[in-house]
Amino acid sequence: MRCRMGSKVILLANDDGYRATGIRSLRDALATFAEVVICAPETEQSAASHSLSIHRPLRLIRRADGVFSVDGTPADCVYVALHAGTRVLPRAPDLVVSGLNDGVNLGADVFYSGTVAAAREGALRGHPALAVSAGNGADPAAACKVAARLAQAMLELALPEPLLLNANFPAGSAWPVRATRSGERIYQEGVEFRSDPRGKEYLWIGGPGAEHRPGRESDTDAYDEGVVGVTPLVLDLWNPRQRTSAEQIVARLGQAED
Repeated sequence: MRCRMGSKVILLANDDGYRATGIRSLRDALATFAEVVICAPETEQSAASHSLSIHRPLRLIRRADGVFSVDGTPADCVYVALHAGTRVLPRAPDLVVSGLNDGVNLGADVFYSGTVAAAREGALRGHPALAVSAGNGADPAAACKVAARLAQAMLELALPEPLLLNANFPAGSAWPVRATRSGERIYQEGVEFRSDPRGKEYLWIGGPGAEHRPGRESDTDAYDEGVVGVTPLVLDLWNPRQRTSAEQIVARLGQAED
């Protein structure tokens, strides 16, 4: 794939797989102003989080012009695309986008989400990145148009450092958009044990539903209000508020040695 002179390059990934309708629709919306290259998982990798496949070989397959699949995780796909020279991308991307995911990624979902992980992998490598997800009842075509506007705005800004944004679309086809923080999305947790036809035990983890706790300016509140929340996520997980606790624990180790 050759890059048009002066055009922006967007690397597009997801966790639903390169065949997913969401990623194809989002590619079409982004292609109105940028060169878009898809590098996405061969099969669905929902909740794969930020794992990299370092203990087995991977296969990169060119599916069409500007469309590649990797038989690995969402983070694998972005890693491969960014480090494969010109095998995938014509040059370093101006933006990494992940989505459009089928299902929201609110609150603590970002720790488990393959969609967010693909975007985070791009941000960790120094590229601005955007993860976009749509909930039940959201119009995918309309969501892709708004997501493309968010992406274009990111390209137009001179960002001082890599920016990682997470956006979620509630039901509907037209939405207000506002900047948010991560809220609290509480799942019905549990483990369900069953037996297969041969009498061997297997299990499912996770409950069937989730509820949101109210939180000022949160992504969960925005979602419940029918608003697209755009949340900046941190790449540095160091918690300065817990530094004193860590120092106290280390001090106790020193006292024990005395």
